[in-house]
Amino acid sequence: MSDSLGTSKATRRSAFLRAIEFDNSLPIQDDAVQLWLKDLDNPLRWSVRPLLQFFFAVLLHIIWFVKRLPLPQFSAHGLLQSMICWFCRHFVSREANLLILRHFATESNVLNFLADNSPEANDIARVDLYPTTINGMQQASFVEHDQELFRLFAELGHWTPAKAKKPQALNWQHWQPIDMAAFQIAPKRTQVLDFETSHALFMCLFCLLLTREEYRDAINGFNLDQSIALRIGQLIGDPSLAEMAYNKHPLYLVGPWNLSQRFLMHGFFTEYLYAHLENLRQSRPSKTSTPYNETEAAQ
Repeated sequence: MSDSLGTSKATRRSAFLRAIEFDNSLPIQDDAVQLWLKDLDNPLRWSVRPLLQFFFAVLLHIIWFVKRLPLPQFSAHGLLQSMICWFCRHFVSREANLLILRHFATESNVLNFLADNSPEANDIARVDLYPTTINGMQQASFVEHDQELFRLFAELGHWTPAKAKKPQALNWQHWQPIDMAAFQIAPKRTQVLDFETSHALFMCLFCLLLTREEYRDAINGFNLDQSIALRIGQLIGDPSLAEMAYNKHPLYLVGPWNLSQRFLMHGFFTEYLYAHLENLRQSRPSKTSTPYNETEAAQ
């Protein structure tokens, strides 16, 4: 029944949506594509989302303005995580929840790959944020998700442009391939909100329950996407990776304007980079294969 229903929805999609379902020009796993297309199928996304997104965008800028005033700062990380997890558990659609859980895994893998293959990174703690349930996000929190990114960049220090490594020389020690069967979402009838509508509410909670510096850092952390792409591109000899990054120029700090799109494009970026690296990992020469011969490769 569920398969026939999914097929029926797919056949009702517009010509453009049917086209992008098969467009693999950018590297992205089919699981992520199907989840996103199902999220686009959500009728509330096209009716309720524009109104809620406008309301929450106005509210966000009001909170942002108040938090920037010379007033005592406060934060409530535990309350923030509890509210987000409660909201995800009861109101966020299954597809959107799975996309959120995938994002933890994709970014953790990308950062760990960068650390594993960076020079003089042996003493740096790797990122261990791989929740498989909504409750798991209570510990592997969104706040920690941002802070781990900043910690890793600071501990890696100044980047020295690296020579590309041969495929068999790349280090995949802390890479954890995504298994969709490992994600567990308890179904509820009230889980109806799409990904973007849910994020519109989350961004207001973040702005309210973080200090102004914490929130400013969180929404500007997306701009490190370009830096990550440049570094990994050098490591694997593929400078085109930088083209995948929508968020760029981390020295230029921005406010909450256009935050929803920037957040969404950050999610796409990590999916692209994860899929590209996973394809590279699966196609790497096996240990039992013939050793790489530079002379033969040149010929």
